[in-house]
Amino acid sequence: MLPDQPAVLISGGGTGGHIFPALAIADALKRRLPSVRIEFVGARGRMEMERVPKAGYSIVGLDIRGIDRKNWHRNIGLPFRLISSGAKAIRLILKFRPHAVVGTGGYASGPVLAAASWLGYRCLIQEQNSLPGLTNRWLGRKVDRVCTAFPGLERYFPSSKIRWFGNPIRAQLLVPIDRFEARSRFGFGFEGNVLLVLGGSLGARSINSALEKSIDRWLEQGVQVIWQTGSVYADRLIPRYQDRPGLWIAPFVEDMAGAYAAADLVISRAGATTVSELAALGKPSILVPSPNVAEDHQTHNARALSDLGAAVTLPENELDELLSTRVLALLGDSELRARMGAKAREWGRPDATERIVDELIQLMNR
Repeated sequence: MLPDQPAVLISGGGTGGHIFPALAIADALKRRLPSVRIEFVGARGRMEMERVPKAGYSIVGLDIRGIDRKNWHRNIGLPFRLISSGAKAIRLILKFRPHAVVGTGGYASGPVLAAASWLGYRCLIQEQNSLPGLTNRWLGRKVDRVCTAFPGLERYFPSSKIRWFGNPIRAQLLVPIDRFEARSRFGFGFEGNVLLVLGGSLGARSINSALEKSIDRWLEQGVQVIWQTGSVYADRLIPRYQDRPGLWIAPFVEDMAGAYAAADLVISRAGATTVSELAALGKPSILVPSPNVAEDHQTHNARALSDLGAAVTLPENELDELLSTRVLALLGDSELRARMGAKAREWGRPDATERIVDELIQLMNR
C-alpha cells in the first residue's frame, strides 16, 4: 500500500532531451497521486536549474559535470566532483526518504541513482536513446526497472528489468489543435506549407547555416517557416531575419504544441525526445543527427524512423548540398508526407508517460 504522502526523487537534465521526459513523468505522477512529494536533482549551471522551477518543482543542484572528451586536462577534478556529488546525493536521499527514485539521464542522474541503489531504494531508469550511454548501462544492472524508448536493448540491460514503453511525451503536445488555429498563433495564413525547424535549446550551427543559404528561396516559393535558432545563435540571426514575411523566428519555441500542429514538415536534430514526439504526432521529418554526441546515438535514433520510411536521415556533411532540394521535394508531395506521417504514428507510443507512471507506482507499492 502506498503511504498517504508518497515521495519521489527525480534526477535528469543537461539538455531538454533529459528534462522534458522528467517533467512529463512528474506531471503525470502529480495528476495520478495529488499528495505526492516530488523533488528534483540536477547539475549546477545546467538548464534544469531554470526549467524545473519554472515548471513548478523544487530542485537541488549537484556540483557535477561530464567528461570533457576534447580537453582531457579539464577532467582532473572529476573524481573529486563525483565523490562530493555522491556524498551530497546520499545526504539528500536520507533526508527526503523517497519511495522511489527516477533517473532520466544527465550528469546528476548517475550519482543519484548509484547512491539510491546502494542505499536500497527502489530505482527506475528512463532510457531515451536507442544506444544507451555507459553510465546507464552500468546502472541498469543495479536498478529495479529500465523503461526504454526503443526495442532491442537486451544487449545493454537485463531483459527481466526492461519495459519498452517509449519516451514520455509532454501531455500538452497530445491535445488536438486545429491546424488553422495553430498557424494563426505564428501569424501565418492558411495557404501554403509550414516548415518547422528545430536545432535544440542551444541551437545547431550546421542547421542554422544551411537555413541561411535556403531561407530566401523557400519564402519566395510561399513556404512559411517557424525557425528555432537556439539561444547561442539568436543574437546574430534574429535581428537579421525577424522582419521577413512568412517567417517566425525565436531562440526557443515555447508553444511546441502549436508549432507541431501547424507544421507540414519538420527539420530537426535526432534527439530521442524529439524523435518520439514526431512519431507520436505522426509528423514527417528530415532528421539531422548531431555528430557531437556520445557514440553517435542520434544517428541510431534517426534511423529508427527513416528505416521505416517515416523520416529522411540527412547527415550533417550533406546539409548544404541537399537540404533545400529535399525540403522542396517533400513539401511538393503531400501523398508522400501523409505516408511518412502514418508510418511515424505506427511506431509512436503516445501512452508512454502513463505506462511509466504505472510501473513507478507498482515499484512504490512493493
